[in-house]
Amino acid sequence: MADKPSRALVIFGDGLARSVDQSHIHLHALASLSSCGFLSLPNAPPSDCREEKRMIRELALLFDVNKSGDGCEGISQRKSIPERFMGMRAALLTNNSSVQYLGSELGISSLRLDELMQMNHLGLPPVDFLASELLKKLGFQDGKIQDTSEFDLLFVHIGVGDEDKTASDEMKFIDALVGDILEKTRPGSEIGSRLHLSLLMSYGHVFKDDESSLSVLTSKGVQNSDLSVLFPRQSYTMMGEVLRTDVRHHSPMLAAQWQYGVTRKDKAESFSFKEFKEQGCNLVIPADRFIHEVAFKLWKAPKYGA
Repeated sequence: MADKPSRALVIFGDGLARSVDQSHIHLHALASLSSCGFLSLPNAPPSDCREEKRMIRELALLFDVNKSGDGCEGISQRKSIPERFMGMRAALLTNNSSVQYLGSELGISSLRLDELMQMNHLGLPPVDFLASELLKKLGFQDGKIQDTSEFDLLFVHIGVGDEDKTASDEMKFIDALVGDILEKTRPGSEIGSRLHLSLLMSYGHVFKDDESSLSVLTSKGVQNSDLSVLFPRQSYTMMGEVLRTDVRHHSPMLAAQWQYGVTRKDKAESFSFKEFKEQGCNLVIPADRFIHEVAFKLWKAPKYGA
């Protein structure tokens, strides 16, 4: 735990996990510094066949709000994000109008990425401009930490729903953005010890083969064994003392988290499912616990995972 509250930047590649390859060197560099693992998701309802419905449902899980119905309808949360997390000032940055609407339902600011990019009046390279603007909004400017900041948490949503860009385009952009942020917050810098950086990647819609190729289960055949009752439940399958009944044991979100001098470094050397499963130290946590983990780093939650 840091001696001062952190400020958090979350970059979410929505539905882009299958597009990560060896050319994305900055994603792999981040993974090699980070604490890596998985965020488990529930099984999708039968009606969840449209990309937009899946996207909103999974984003709602990351912010730990109950979600049902079409689009953003059915968001069930009596308190806003600031009310739930000690006044945490958060913003959701996206080009997707449905995701923007979700942000308003959560009681947080919604900013359009394309409109932010249009403020680049000095003609800086797009990625360099965006990285600088994101850090500035978190109170980091010119390599220094400002006493105050506009936001405590920025959640950047980049997904396959943008019709003007391919998954390959989006991945190149995310990789470059991560690289620029790593350069600006390199170990030993003033910013590095105060910025909590998370990179999330989801698989989007899943396929039958994913049940075996992307399974997070560590043991095979245990459920068919007479000794299965002797094996403890993994924590991601529980909510307190109650068993979660709709856990999906495959196609989780990939999550790498880094803050210099604060997060643990595991043995993962690349941003991939196989590497996270074999070398990651965070194993599997439910996706709806993610916001709580981040809020704890910001001193906006009383304890880890609360």
